[in-house]
Amino acid sequence: MRRIALRAYAIYEARIGKMPGPALDDYAARIAAGESYVLCDAGDIVGLLVLEIDGARILIDNLAVDPDAQGRAFGATLLAFAEDRAAALGFTQVELYTNAMMHENIAWYARHGYEETRRVREKGYDRVYMAKALGVQPRGRA
Repeated sequence: MRRIALRAYAIYEARIGKMPGPALDDYAARIAAGESYVLCDAGDIVGLLVLEIDGARILIDNLAVDPDAQGRAFGATLLAFAEDRAAALGFTQVELYTNAMMHENIAWYARHGYEETRRVREKGYDRVYMAKALGVQPRGRA
């Protein structure tokens, strides 16, 4: 997971002035907490997803696809999985954030139905938060 994150976020380091936060995450802790998922293709891990549940919200903390595997809808597959998982857990919307300098990501999420909700300076990064309503009825969380 760390290898994919480092490769996926490396292109943004010069633009932001430092490595994006998700590239430096503690993936062993994420795995132990049950917050991480991987996507495999032909036996290779090609993408990762980190979902955080924080009280009444579910947050996509990280969604990354290996640069060599991009352009094959793996990101959309991970995003759909996150939305399905959130709905199965009874959430009515999914939230995420991306760096304000990652214009491509902001546009990509918007094309997938996410709307900007706020911009904040957080943990030393300028972040854009976005959310998408899932269109499901709330229920008890599993």
